[in-house]
Amino acid sequence: MKIAFSPCPNDTFVFHAWVHGLITGAPKLDVTYADIDKTNNWAAEGKGPEVQKISYAALPWVLNDYTLIPCGGALGRGCGPLVLTKEASPGPGALSGKRIAVPSERSTAYLLFRLWAAQKVEGGVGEIIVMPFHEIMPAVQEGKIDAGLVIHEARFTYQNYDLNLMADLGNWWEEDTGLPIPLGAIIAHRSLDKDAITRWTRASVEYAWKHPQASTQYVLEHAQELSKDVAQSHIDLYVNEFTKDLGEDGYAAVRALLGRALKEGLVPEFDLDAL
Repeated sequence: MKIAFSPCPNDTFVFHAWVHGLITGAPKLDVTYADIDKTNNWAAEGKGPEVQKISYAALPWVLNDYTLIPCGGALGRGCGPLVLTKEASPGPGALSGKRIAVPSERSTAYLLFRLWAAQKVEGGVGEIIVMPFHEIMPAVQEGKIDAGLVIHEARFTYQNYDLNLMADLGNWWEEDTGLPIPLGAIIAHRSLDKDAITRWTRASVEYAWKHPQASTQYVLEHAQELSKDVAQSHIDLYVNEFTKDLGEDGYAAVRALLGRALKEGLVPEFDLDAL
C-alpha cells in the first residue's frame, strides 16, 4: 500500500510501527515523504498515494475521492500556527497591505490566518506568498517578506531567527470557539477498506505510545535539522488523544473550521455531512 506523510516527528512517530512491519495483518507500506502542500494538491488532483496526510483545510477539495480516517492525524490544543515578524511587538494592523508567507493556501494554518485577519487586520493583508514551511523564517529574518505564518517545530525554534510573535492563532481559535485545532488529517481513497486502515493506523499509534523509544532513530533520521529534545517536544505536542480517535470534539472542531471557511468563501462548496 502506498502512503504519503511528512518527515515531521509526529508523523514518523505515529507510522513507525506500520512502516517497519510491526502491525499484525497490515500490508507493507511504500512511503513517500512529502510536505503537506504537495499532498494537499496531489489529493485534490486525484494523484498521489492511496493513503495520505493532508491538511484538514484541504478536505473540501478531496472528499469526492477520499474519506477521512478518524485517527493518525494532528489535532489538539496549544499547538496552533504562529504569525511571526522581524519587528518587535507590532499589532495586527501592521499587516495591512503587507506581504505574508504561508506554507500552503489549502492548509489549516492558512484558513485560521484568513479568519483571524478578517477580524483583526483592517483593510486586509496584501500579497500571499506560498513557501515551503522551512523557508519562511529565514525569509522573514532577511526582510524578503513582512511576516510569516509558521507551523510544526517552528513553534520551538523561531527565537533562533530573532523573530517576534505577533499572534498565536491556536490561542485565538480556542478562545473564539472553545474547540481544539484541526491540523493534519489522514485520508484514504474510497476504494479502500476504511475500517481496516483505521484499525492499522490506530494500532500503530498505540504501539508508538507503548514503545516510545523504538522510533527514535527513524524519527531523527527524517528530521535531521532537529535536536532530540525538540523532536520529542514536537511529538508531545501533536500526538495526543485525538491522534488515536477524533471523537466528538474532534469532529466538532473540523466542522467548525470548515463551516466558517465555507461561509467566508475560502473553500469550495461541499457537504459537511460527508465528513
